[in-house]
Amino acid sequence: MTNSNTQASLDEYDSGILRLLENDGRAAFSVIATELGISNTMVHQRVQKMTDSGILKGIRPILDEKRLGYDWASFTGLTLEKDHDSRRIIEALHNIPEVTECYYITGAFTLFVRILARNHEHMREILYEKIDNIPGVSKTDSIMELGCAFRRNVGV
Repeated sequence: MTNSNTQASLDEYDSGILRLLENDGRAAFSVIATELGISNTMVHQRVQKMTDSGILKGIRPILDEKRLGYDWASFTGLTLEKDHDSRRIIEALHNIPEVTECYYITGAFTLFVRILARNHEHMREILYEKIDNIPGVSKTDSIMELGCAFRRNVGV
């Protein structure tokens, strides 16, 4: 397995496979093979190699959060009482289903999370009754999301 800090080397076939999967994660290997002019076996082997090396983390559906009833989203910075408690706090955040992303950051905060909520009451409940009650979280500062202009993976 490739170390996550090691830059992976992708050739034109790997890049082509990733571009086609990015466009349609359900694309059959036979369709990808035809598009790239290679065999199904080669596509399968390349996908397996990229999965084993950690380049390809899986193929997941992209959910429409609004259609699922989540009309509110925030980006929230967390100030911790002690930064060395971050592992325990991250575990607690991971147990809150509405927290969909969590990042270590530099600057005024230790952690930055993305939160989804059905409405403003639900957002208040998540912030004040769940996150603020995690021992070690001293402060939260939220920025409300008004919509996503775009979201994409890095180009290959």
